Amino acid sequence: MKSTKVQIGRRIALATIGVAALGFAGLTATPSLAVDMSGKRIEWIIPFKEGGGSDTWARFYAPQISGNLPGEPVIAVKNIPGGGSTKGANQFQSRAKPNGLTILGTSGSTQFPYLLGDRRVRYEYKDWRVVLATPTGGVVYVNPELGVTSADDIGKLKEVDLRYGSQGATSLDLIPLLAFEKLGLSVKAVFGMKGRGAGRLAFERGETNIDYQTSSGYLKKVTPLVEGGKAVPIMSWGALDEQGNLVRDPTFPDLPHFAEVYETVHGEAPSGEWFDAWKAFFTAGFAAQKMVFLPKDTPDDVLQAWRDAAAKTIAAPGFKEESQSVLGTYPQKVGPDAELLLETAIDVDPKAKEWVRTWLTETYNVKF
Repeated sequence: MKSTKVQIGRRIALATIGVAALGFAGLTATPSLAVDMSGKRIEWIIPFKEGGGSDTWARFYAPQISGNLPGEPVIAVKNIPGGGSTKGANQFQSRAKPNGLTILGTSGSTQFPYLLGDRRVRYEYKDWRVVLATPTGGVVYVNPELGVTSADDIGKLKEVDLRYGSQGATSLDLIPLLAFEKLGLSVKAVFGMKGRGAGRLAFERGETNIDYQTSSGYLKKVTPLVEGGKAVPIMSWGALDEQGNLVRDPTFPDLPHFAEVYETVHGEAPSGEWFDAWKAFFTAGFAAQKMVFLPKDTPDDVLQAWRDAAAKTIAAPGFKEESQSVLGTYPQKVGPDAELLLETAIDVDPKAKEWVRTWLTETYNVKF
C-alpha cells in the first residue's frame, strides 16, 4: 500500500507541480491554423445548477478561452442539472457532435458515479478527449450559531443535530459524508441538491447548518459569508504531497485538513480500510476535480486548437494572479499533463471501490 501511495503522490505531483517548469512545450505539435470558429457559438455544458464551484469555474474560463480560439467564437455556459450531474454528462455523450462546438465541464461528482457503477451513468470517460484539468480542494464551514469558532471547537458539534444539503451519496459528497461519520458527527443528509451551489443556498437560508464547497465556490461565494460573520470555516480536505501524504491545502494553509481534525478528535491519526478508501476517492475526486472534454471523434486539429487556446489562457500575463482569487493556487493543466490527471481521476483501487460501495449500501441504501 505504501509503494502505491507514493506512486500516486508522485504521479499527481508530476502533473500538478513538476511539469509546470517545462512550460507548454509540445502542446502545439499539430498545427491548428486551419481551424476557424469565426461567428460560431460554443455550448459549454455544466451538469450542475448555477452558482456552484463548477459553474463559477466555467464562467471564469469561458471568455478568456474564447479570445484565444481561432475566430474568437462566443462560449455560452449551459447548465443542465440533475442526477448528480449524470443528466448533463449523459446528454453530452449521446448528442454532442465532434465539431468542437460542444464541450463538457465535469467535476468529481461526475467521476464518482462512473467509478462506482451508478445505474444512471450512460457516459464513458475513456471515450472523451480532455482539453483542460483543474485540481482543487474543499472547505467545510458551519453556522456560527452552533458556537464553533474554529476546528478546536469541533467537539461541540457532537452535541447537536447537523443538516447537510447533498447532491447524492454517490456524488463527490461521499467525501464529506464519510468524513463527518468518522468524526463522530450526527449529520442528516438532505438529498436532492442540484449542485453544491444549491447546497450553499440551503445553508444561507438556514435549512442546513454545515456545508462544504470546492475551492472556487468557496472563494467566490462563501468568503463573503465568512467576512460577514455568517459562516465559520473549520477544515479543508487537504492536498497530497509527492509522497502521497495528506498535507494542508496551499490555498487554505491556515485551516487544518481532515486528518489533522480527526487526530484532534480521536487522539490518533486516521488509518484502516475506511481511510484508504476515503483517500483513494479524495485523490480521484480532487487531483483533477474539474475537466473540460470534447467528444471522442473530434479531429486532432480541432482538439489542438482547444488545447492551444487553454494553454495561451493559462500562460497569459496576469492569469495566475487573477485566477487565485477564483480558482485557488492550484496549477491548471493542458494536454499530456491533463491526460495524466485524468488517468489519476479514473484509476481507483478496486478494494477502495468495493469498500465504498458496501458502505453506501449499508449507510444510505444505495443499490448498484
